[in-house]
Amino acid sequence: MQENLVIIPTYNEIENVEAIVREVLTLAVDFHVLIVDDGSPDGTAAKVQALKIEFPGRLFLLERSGKQGLGTAYITGFKWGLEKGYQYLFEMDADFSHPPAKLMDLYKVCSEGNADVAIGSRYTKGGDVENWPVDRLLLSRGASLYVRLITGMPVKDPTAGFICYRAEVLQRMDLDRIRFIGYAFQIEMKYKAYRLGFQLIEVPILFKDREQGVSKMNASIIKEAVFGVLALRFNR
Repeated sequence: MQENLVIIPTYNEIENVEAIVREVLTLAVDFHVLIVDDGSPDGTAAKVQALKIEFPGRLFLLERSGKQGLGTAYITGFKWGLEKGYQYLFEMDADFSHPPAKLMDLYKVCSEGNADVAIGSRYTKGGDVENWPVDRLLLSRGASLYVRLITGMPVKDPTAGFICYRAEVLQRMDLDRIRFIGYAFQIEMKYKAYRLGFQLIEVPILFKDREQGVSKMNASIIKEAVFGVLALRFNR
């Protein structure tokens, strides 16, 4: 049985994809990587196809037509990984904002500890961010506090996207009913796991802003998160 699958959604990540794949696949723990690419016009998928020759049986690619959203990319990856029998499924960005070495900490907390969901957290004790302007930091911290107040979920970094799920957590969810695609997707997934009674544990990380490529953040993603939290709380 396969154990660890790291799912990395991409859209125009040609500057980062080879480096992130190599770093993950050379860690001490045996991780496999699934790239879910949304039709990147910059050749991201072609780069991954070429790398697959070097990493047979450990690097996989799902190509989708056009941008369909972060949430749907992860749902596609989760379903693929569950069908293949992976025990631990990870979410990770391609741009090195999530430190690859911390995958081993997330894995350890789930495989040897009490966590059903391990969250790479900027705001738990020992976590931090680097190279962020003050306004972005205030927005992010404010959003985290807002989510905690509305949902009652005891997670200090509810919008975090660096996560390890035990397969059982995803199997218990109805993945076809996950509604959101941006930051609200990350909140929704944690909230559903919390409501199902699973144990969520935060692992401190240093979150670095991307150095290569372009951020996918936009106003519609922020709006979805603000109003999506209210929907989650009052339509549960």
